[in-house]
Amino acid sequence: MALLTFDDLAPGQEYTAGPVIVTREAMVGFAREYDPQPFHLDEAAAAKTFVGTLIGSGWQTAAFGMRLLAEALVGRATSMGSPGIDRLRWLKPVLPGDALSATIRVEDVRASATKPDRGIARLSMTLTDAVGEAVMTQGFAVMFARAGAVQTPRAVALDTVSAPVAEAQDAELFPYLGEAEIGRVRALGAHRFEADAVVGFAKAYDPQPFHLDPEAARATHFGALCASGWQTAAVWMKRLHATFARDLALTARSGPVPQLGPSPGFKDMRWLRPVYAGDTISYACRLIDRRASASRPGWGIATHHNTAHNQRGEPVFEFTGSVFWQWAPPR
Repeated sequence: MALLTFDDLAPGQEYTAGPVIVTREAMVGFAREYDPQPFHLDEAAAAKTFVGTLIGSGWQTAAFGMRLLAEALVGRATSMGSPGIDRLRWLKPVLPGDALSATIRVEDVRASATKPDRGIARLSMTLTDAVGEAVMTQGFAVMFARAGAVQTPRAVALDTVSAPVAEAQDAELFPYLGEAEIGRVRALGAHRFEADAVVGFAKAYDPQPFHLDPEAARATHFGALCASGWQTAAVWMKRLHATFARDLALTARSGPVPQLGPSPGFKDMRWLRPVYAGDTISYACRLIDRRASASRPGWGIATHHNTAHNQRGEPVFEFTGSVFWQWAPPR
């Protein structure tokens, strides 16, 4: 079957996929690897949190959205990857056993002004559960090759020296949000993207050739095996938790420990450069705004800007996110 190209896409087209069943096993497994918050790991622990019940990581929900996008469109088209996500909203928790389906709509198409072999489609996605209620929405862009275009692989200098990344031992006191310093940057440490992990994530969530197979990837414009953008984002979450775990442990030695809740979403996620197998990526998080929650007394919403750089100091990833964060100690 011939692959769909950029020239086959037009505003108003819709593509659907699903359902995919989110098992408890998959939910907890993803959380253990990338997002080990109590409300993603264990029912009893979740009952004592902001959420009150076991729910899936929002990052896994986004990854399932990618899996359904691949099924509906990019897996049967000349996809060249995505430059980023304009806005994503997690609207309803995903529970064990939920069945997720996706509707993807083409909102706009634009031929590249500088690269005649491709164009960019702006898409929207709505992810729904078994009763048809939306659990996630997002607006994003995907690049597609034009009809007859031949991809020219780029030259890639891969880091082939495999060495474990040492976990940092630094720790800082973790404040309640009402006392947190706007502009403060927290280094989150580094992560090496090994080829087997890149392929494993892609098989589960983002089955595109340049994420799945080194030989196939070499023939694409990426020029080598590279990580799914959603894996790059999930590892940000992994690094955030590893860092905050040290901070929370230090804070617990001298007083109460603030709780964190779920995130309502993020905006302006940009994948600036490919993350290749063998790259070591360093992450950082900067608090840029805070406000008390009108609906949750004692809680607030933090806005944070996040960045990542490879071993050469080149920016590869950024986004602006938000999260519920306890505002002050309970009275």
